[in-house]
Amino acid sequence: MFEPNEGPQTDFLSASEQECLYGGAAGGGKTMAMIADPIRYFHHPEFSGLLLRRTTDELREIRQKSRDLYSKVFGKEFVWQARLDSYVHVNGGRFWITYLDKDDDVLRYQGQAFNWIGFDELTQWPTPYAWDYLRSRLRSTSDLPLFQRASTNPGGPGAWWVKRMFIDPAPYNESFWATDIETGETLVEPDSNPDGSANEFAGEPLFKRRFIPAKLADNPFLTKDRSYARNLMSLPEVKRKQLLDGSWEAAEGLAFQEWNRNLHVIDPFPIPSSWRRFRACDYGYSSYSGVVWFAVRPDGQLIVYRDLEVHRQYPDELADLVYTIERSTGEKVDYGVVDGSIFDERGNRGPSRGEQLNKHRHFNRRADRGAGSRVSGKDMIHKLLDINPDTEEPSLVFFSTATNCVSQIPMLPLDKNNPDDVDTRSRDHIYDAVRYGVMSRPRPYTLHEDFKRQAGYSQSWAPCDPTFGY
Repeated sequence: MFEPNEGPQTDFLSASEQECLYGGAAGGGKTMAMIADPIRYFHHPEFSGLLLRRTTDELREIRQKSRDLYSKVFGKEFVWQARLDSYVHVNGGRFWITYLDKDDDVLRYQGQAFNWIGFDELTQWPTPYAWDYLRSRLRSTSDLPLFQRASTNPGGPGAWWVKRMFIDPAPYNESFWATDIETGETLVEPDSNPDGSANEFAGEPLFKRRFIPAKLADNPFLTKDRSYARNLMSLPEVKRKQLLDGSWEAAEGLAFQEWNRNLHVIDPFPIPSSWRRFRACDYGYSSYSGVVWFAVRPDGQLIVYRDLEVHRQYPDELADLVYTIERSTGEKVDYGVVDGSIFDERGNRGPSRGEQLNKHRHFNRRADRGAGSRVSGKDMIHKLLDINPDTEEPSLVFFSTATNCVSQIPMLPLDKNNPDDVDTRSRDHIYDAVRYGVMSRPRPYTLHEDFKRQAGYSQSWAPCDPTFGY
């Protein structure tokens, strides 16, 4: 029989917040807590629950543990139906234990409703798409509460967004109102209802979240046997901090180990009009589009002063958004670089995505995407993040307001099969935009170029290289 330990497991099982993460060190009993949490509702005829792992291979242990526990609690009243990947209670309650590998897999649950949804090892999902989508499946016509639960160790391709959603907003084990992971602002009721009528709850916070930390010491069975703790102590430093201490500040296999927030993140300041500005974009509709704005200091240092990440926007919509942003600030951007493949017609007779994205002449250069360009682009970022001996500063820095870059780039994992590249399963759209930008041969204006530009002279010379402008 499962008996929760005094402390974190008890806190998790009694948590009243709609969304709760139980995470940290290995051996803290997180998976067993996930299996045990919905037990109290299985007897309810209208209960519908869903517990997910990322792949089918990862389901074996959790299914075995659930069978061991549920058979002791319910006997033959709660039966596993392998064909349906679910348990069914004699009263009618149902609990699925299955996998969700790709973002599009969430469409299997379109039109369904659940009272309880759980993700075991949440950081294995590279983006928050599945977590956010399945929140829309939380609904009930009965007296059952609605809960979304997760467990995880630190690290993994989705560590960046899990950290921003659950770890960063509040001290450990404190309840807080759910925030937007992009802006950090509290999620609130909109001003109007879907039918256009005024919303009487406008401005009220939506729901609460909570992070409950787990440590090996929370598991009395493993702490009695020192062999497991000794095995964790023998791990390399980063993995030891994650699995023994439950540290969210440590991560192994990061692509950019030289990242130092104190060096590479700077406070915003007014950018002089004499500095060259340009932008770079990695476009995606089904995934994400990332746009990054650069300024080039006279000594050649690149400053990312703004970034933008959007989801499911058509090319012309993104073009209009970029145009609106730049028009509102009155800034003059010299050129834009974008993944050249979106200009390919791919058998279509209408305008390509590249043509639509270039609606306002925003992106007039194709990114360097030849053989080996991903590796050479990553190498260039490494070089720019290093300290320039002439300036004693990094050659690439980011405004603190470029929040997507600041949160995502330092957390990018290496590709396990190709350590010279980042893991493309991670959220790398902003990174790709930065890579396109630094590989576009940016350079500061010369005094002559700036004088002509400020005076309004039109360009009278033709570049030898029409792609890179020289």
